[in-house]
Amino acid sequence: MAKKNVIIIGAAGRDFHNFNTYYRGNENYRVVAFTAAQIPDIDNRKYPPELAGSLYPEGIPIYPEEKLPELIKDMKVNECVFSYSDVSYEALMGISAVVNASGADFKLLGPDYTMLKSNKPVISVCAVRTGAGKSQTSRKIIELLMAHNLKVVAVRHPMPYGDLNAQKVQRFANLEDLRTHNCTIEEMEEYEPHIIRGNIIYAGVDYEAILRAAEQDPDGCDVIVWDGGNNDFSFYKPDLAVAVLDPHRPGHEFRYYPGEVNLRTADAAIINKIDSADAESILKVEQNIKNANPDAAIIKAESLITVDNPDLIKGKRVLVVEDGPTLTHGEMTLGAGTVAAQRFEAEEFVDPRPYTVGKLKETFEIYKDIGILLPAMGYGEQQLKDLEETINKTDCDSVIIGTPIDLTRIIHINKPSTRVHYELNEVGSPNLAEILKDFINKHKL
Repeated sequence: MAKKNVIIIGAAGRDFHNFNTYYRGNENYRVVAFTAAQIPDIDNRKYPPELAGSLYPEGIPIYPEEKLPELIKDMKVNECVFSYSDVSYEALMGISAVVNASGADFKLLGPDYTMLKSNKPVISVCAVRTGAGKSQTSRKIIELLMAHNLKVVAVRHPMPYGDLNAQKVQRFANLEDLRTHNCTIEEMEEYEPHIIRGNIIYAGVDYEAILRAAEQDPDGCDVIVWDGGNNDFSFYKPDLAVAVLDPHRPGHEFRYYPGEVNLRTADAAIINKIDSADAESILKVEQNIKNANPDAAIIKAESLITVDNPDLIKGKRVLVVEDGPTLTHGEMTLGAGTVAAQRFEAEEFVDPRPYTVGKLKETFEIYKDIGILLPAMGYGEQQLKDLEETINKTDCDSVIIGTPIDLTRIIHINKPSTRVHYELNEVGSPNLAEILKDFINKHKL
């Protein structure tokens, strides 16, 4: 039987994992290309032969997604496999129409083909949308497990935007490792909160190699926590699946791929941010959980916000800097910095758009609904420079940093600034402590 020619439609993460677990070494298929979207400057490179395996001695080229129709025709492609996350069903099926109109099949790989099995108990933390609160949930779970004297290793959803060979398996144990691995802001936002709490965290490209390294971590490993990205489902088969939902976006749990998969497969569903969402939206999300997954335990939680220096907010004209992906493909119109500005009575939100430069100006042109918030975009050195220049040019009294990392550690801000911190706080029962106690007993940890 002739091999099928395949294009994997991705964004430097799930696409590589799907290739590694399903197509690499599979004689029935020939992956002729990857396409790339969502993340700046990740196309026009190559998935290297060292990672692609013996069937691909030249590696696999990566093209911009907009070239998909001509690639299907020129490369005689039989099927295209969609392999990235946090897209609306409308956008997903729009891409399917492009593929079908070009003559190829459109395919989605499910968990049974792509989840790897660990020899350690695994807890997955996923969500229905970007920015729902996965990271703070992961941190809370890890803290609770550590209180039981368990050694926890976190594994983060991939963000390999640099040298793919160098990023095959990455281990982060201290802040210096962030510099060693040339991490972007997005990577630092996810890794740094774990590191400063004394956790080991892994990431990279080859998630089977990463899993085996995590299981044998030199500091020990009793439990692996999958710290999800976007609204992707876990790369590892979970023994306890946690899904986080956001009542600021009620109904999105049924409108975005693959977030609904996480909802329907969750053992515990957390409705986060109940302290800043309205009662009607919270009720709608709760009912949607019950309709989609009646067996899931429903946990309600606040996203508790603290500020280093509230005096830099009250009565001030503030520039609010929020997590980049949450505002861009997460489509949020507020974040922790916004909530802090409102609660601590800022006089005015200063619009950064008149002051944006370089790639940040392009970001606002692409994502027109961001409004008067500034996304902390930092996928490369140029974006970092653009972020620094934009902040420093903006006419404001102070800067509210609503990102998970301290931006002042990596860029120079020429005006007063204060950080916002946010942690998960469950309200009532059931709660994570109760669910994790059962998990620990079940696995005899």
